[in-house]
Amino acid sequence: MAKLSFHNICLLIVFFTSFLITDTCSGLLKNHVALFIFGDSLFDAGNNNYINTTFRSNYKPYGETFFHHPTGRFSNGRLISDFIAERAKLPLILPYLQPGIDHQLTYGVNFASAGAGALLETRQGLGIDLQTQLGYFKNVSRQLRKQLGDAGAKSLLSRAVYLFSVGGNDYTLPFEINSTVPHSYSPKQFVGLVIGNITTVVKEIYENGGRKFGFVNMLPISCFPSAKALLGISFGIRSTGGRCFEQITPYVKLHNKELPKLLQKLQSELKGFKYSLLPFYSFLDQRINHPSKYGFKEGKAACCGSGPYRGSRSCGGKRGVKEYYLCKNVSEYVFFDSSHPTERANQQFVNQSWNGKPTLSGSHSLKALFESY
Repeated sequence: MAKLSFHNICLLIVFFTSFLITDTCSGLLKNHVALFIFGDSLFDAGNNNYINTTFRSNYKPYGETFFHHPTGRFSNGRLISDFIAERAKLPLILPYLQPGIDHQLTYGVNFASAGAGALLETRQGLGIDLQTQLGYFKNVSRQLRKQLGDAGAKSLLSRAVYLFSVGGNDYTLPFEINSTVPHSYSPKQFVGLVIGNITTVVKEIYENGGRKFGFVNMLPISCFPSAKALLGISFGIRSTGGRCFEQITPYVKLHNKELPKLLQKLQSELKGFKYSLLPFYSFLDQRINHPSKYGFKEGKAACCGSGPYRGSRSCGGKRGVKEYYLCKNVSEYVFFDSSHPTERANQQFVNQSWNGKPTLSGSHSLKALFESY
């Protein structure tokens, strides 16, 4: 029988009891920095497997490159958040709704949900909105206080990194058929609502002990395969001629203008607040338009899907359209399905941004964020 390491013994104590961990174990847990993950399908590691929604990826061919089975991740393999956990010397961070994760809370928890937005109205009932994810985090923080005691939980939560990807669903939804979001807002007003909701959540996490926050900026969603498909549907045309859905672009640009302002403002107002802003927009935009420069063959069409650019959300044949195309070599593609990057693109992004030089005054690299105290 293999010997249990001291670290695993400590985790077993947590799993089999709800009592306070010993000071010795608490000291051991200080050797790593926990990761708490919020947002949408870019980071969803399987939470939507456990809710009643059509926004799922728990079927083939999702997950087949790395896991060799579907996990609920919207990719052929690992996500950006998985590679960040790996770089931080953490195990894969488990989804909050997965049964029996109490023994791994000290590593962090993934609350992200496909379809989720910062606004409650965004795909209501189909994803777990950001405010509900905040409520889940508060449940976890209470559980950590039971497991580690007040001092141990406070230490873990203050050293932890809180990672966000949210807003894309809020901005695409008004342009989708049968949208319930009113069109009566200007882009500036609408982006203000999204940024305002994000601000509220960040401040509440801060009040619960969080100090270090990581954000990916808004992706070039108007040029995704799904957006090009939506453009054709909206205007009744069969071919978009490669055009992007430029009606979404003002929201993206405004978001990427306002998010840095928010983070700098919070840093000036909240003692100990630190952040990392990751330039995912420019990263993907470069690979969409110049794939061969980064070792890809295809940057505009998805590996898996149907229709022009494989922009129909049909990958796996479980969402209304049964017939779909699957590429032979996924590593040649930037996008796996209509809206999500391949594992290779995700890994490239983390490799580039982990220790990348911050482009915004006051920002940290991810590596520096995890190493700071």
